[in-house]
Amino acid sequence: MCRSIKTLRPPVTPDVSEEDIRAAALQYVRKVSGFRAPAEHNREVFEQAVDAVAAATHDLLAGLRVRGGGSRGGGAAQALDGSGSSSSARTGR
Repeated sequence: MCRSIKTLRPPVTPDVSEEDIRAAALQYVRKVSGFRAPAEHNREVFEQAVDAVAAATHDLLAGLRVRGGGSRGGGAAQALDGSGSSSSARTGR
């Protein structure tokens, strides 16, 4: 689909930042919408979509179990905030 989105799960990418997650979410929304930059009248829904995809990506990474990786959520998400808690717990969603 979108070749510029890189794999974010450990051990492929051991240190994932919020910036990495946001960049992947932005690339996804750009690809799906067909817009590199939305028109002013689409900007709010575009940004909401990027936020939603970033939150879903964070939750996915927090919940993935990698073989030989030990406990659940100990990979990329833990590197993000040190706790391994999901974004839904942080945002209240």
